[in-house]
Amino acid sequence: MRVRPFAFRSSALWLVPGHRRLRSSYRRKRPSRILLPRLPGNTFGPERDHPRRGNGDGNVIDWTRERNVVADVVLRPELHVAIVGAGPRGLSVLERLLVQLSESPASGPVRIHLFEPGEAGAGRIWRTTQAPWFLMNTAAGEVSVFSNSADGGPTRAGYGPSFAEWLREHPRWSGIGPNDYGPRAVYGEYLRHAFEAMAANAPLGVTVRHVAERAVRLTRQNGRTVVTGSGGTVVTADKVVLTTGHPRVTPDDAEKALLTFARQRVGLAYVRGDSAADLPLSAIGPGEQVGVVGLGLTFFDVMAELTEGRGGRFVERDGRTEYVPSGAEPHLVAGSRSGLVMLARGRNQKSPTYRYRPVFVTEEAIVEARRRAQRTTGSAQLDFARDVLPLLKLEVEHVYYTAHVRRRLSEEAAQRFAAIHAKSTDRRGLLEAWGLADVPPPDLERLARPFGDREFDSPRAFHGTLLDLLEQDIAEARQGNVDNPLKASLDILRDTRAVVRQAVDFAGLRPESHRMFLSWFNPINTMVSAGPPAVRVAQACALIRAGLLTVVGPATEVVADHAAGAFVLHSPFVRGSRREVTTLVDARIPRPQLAATADPLISQALADGLITELVNVDSATGQRFPAGSIAVTRKPFHVVDALGNPDPDLYALGVPTENTRWFTQIGNGRPGPMTGFHHDADAIAADVLRHRPAVAPVVLSARPRAAVAI
Repeated sequence: MRVRPFAFRSSALWLVPGHRRLRSSYRRKRPSRILLPRLPGNTFGPERDHPRRGNGDGNVIDWTRERNVVADVVLRPELHVAIVGAGPRGLSVLERLLVQLSESPASGPVRIHLFEPGEAGAGRIWRTTQAPWFLMNTAAGEVSVFSNSADGGPTRAGYGPSFAEWLREHPRWSGIGPNDYGPRAVYGEYLRHAFEAMAANAPLGVTVRHVAERAVRLTRQNGRTVVTGSGGTVVTADKVVLTTGHPRVTPDDAEKALLTFARQRVGLAYVRGDSAADLPLSAIGPGEQVGVVGLGLTFFDVMAELTEGRGGRFVERDGRTEYVPSGAEPHLVAGSRSGLVMLARGRNQKSPTYRYRPVFVTEEAIVEARRRAQRTTGSAQLDFARDVLPLLKLEVEHVYYTAHVRRRLSEEAAQRFAAIHAKSTDRRGLLEAWGLADVPPPDLERLARPFGDREFDSPRAFHGTLLDLLEQDIAEARQGNVDNPLKASLDILRDTRAVVRQAVDFAGLRPESHRMFLSWFNPINTMVSAGPPAVRVAQACALIRAGLLTVVGPATEVVADHAAGAFVLHSPFVRGSRREVTTLVDARIPRPQLAATADPLISQALADGLITELVNVDSATGQRFPAGSIAVTRKPFHVVDALGNPDPDLYALGVPTENTRWFTQIGNGRPGPMTGFHHDADAIAADVLRHRPAVAPVVLSARPRAAVAI
């Protein structure tokens, strides 16, 4: 490539990188040269007495006193990419960037800056310093951060071990099998190893830099984005990807009231929701009455921290889990809307590369539902309860009854039944013919809210019913997510998420239906399909029997009782359930709420109009639903600014977009063919590298008038 010599008409201002008036033509076998005018001493800052100076961008310029000189020029754009948040999602973007740069090298240097105050790769949630009793809720064999399997070469972007394979290579953790649930800290070690390997084996010309600071501000300068870190580091980036992970939020009015109540009374404490590893639980004293709001995944972490973390032990005796206390435990008083400890996930029986092919809730069915909605309502937005939920229930029933046939007869019979059931127009008659007429289908709402309006005479009576239900759940979970009909059918809710996303994402539902989906269906789905391993539910049962855990009951209410000088939990459905506690712990992870974010980067970007909240609007009725999440386009997920325009240089992925897209908090891909986790990152990487900054001359040296080839 050659640049025809030309003379500048004015000052050295024309040397600003990216200036569009720089004219060039390309011919073969001709030296690249630029004729420069004489440069005054203060042009661009360098003094005439200092002939060799930097230009501020890391490129060295030789300034001379000659009126006309020839400069050697290298046309090499330098691409700067900033990834804000280096947990699993940020790591996935880094990986796919490096893969694409390996397959199609850039024409110039590429510098990737990862802003992460904690460990690069692990981030905050998976950091390696947390206690070993905080467990993952995905089997080790189902997890991989690499988009392809190891190929015999060095571990690098695109080619590396799955989590289970990595565990086998490390004797310290080799006891964790592919169907076990490893500690989060161990997964954090795997993620950190992956980052270090990717950075060490980056393609030639690519630099990966971990900025160990929290990004606190985004600003625009000369068409680029300036990222400022909490420690003063400033990066001027061509492209920025927001993968900031689980948010911290400012307290709402109810939380402010609880915080004020606790501050005004000696001996009381209110702990706001966050990852259990970040909750200040060490101040809780032995024997203290501790209220816990929420019975989901974070509840199990709080439970573990205040039992195993206090020196207690869970042991197996005669096929039942029992708890041996240390004497340092508090007494837990826990409650939730359902009054039910989260149900166990079925023991994994599926191979790491297993992919379920939906029969009813398919991509084609969602497309047809949109066409039908367009014809009947004038809008392609769907109603989840009308258009999607029936398909999802059919899918659950399909797997449920097929598993029953498999258990009663054989695998061959199950396959025959499944083929007939998929096409049957008389499924009731089909069930009768196969002897399943007396087997009711799973009722998702009943499973998640089993007590309904039932009343209990005492906490003891409620605990008896609760323990019976949980022990039945444990037994079913231990049978596995293929062999047990119920756990197999509920596991399909995980396997069909990608199709449900097609119906829900990007305001695919009508505003009120979108609200209902998030507030009603999502908690039910999470309760029955995204739970902990059975061992955790068995431990909760052991604590109830040991008298160290009281589950208050359904529709648990929490009040600040000024007369009693304590927090009070009670259930209107359990007589005598009132319990006073001195510490109240909110065991619920805050959901994204842009208006309430405590992240200075996100709040400032929102105030400056760089990002905006998704507001789902029904064009026919004008009904609106503010989703609380960052508005982004479809792939490659450009953020949408306050004027409604996609920003070509700014992307968002993962938890910050959670209500714009559904179930993005997942922190891993799967072994085998690339799943949505890696496809999302790949789309961003391709767009980042497709739209690179314009080629600008980088002046390396200046010398007397003579053509010099490069």
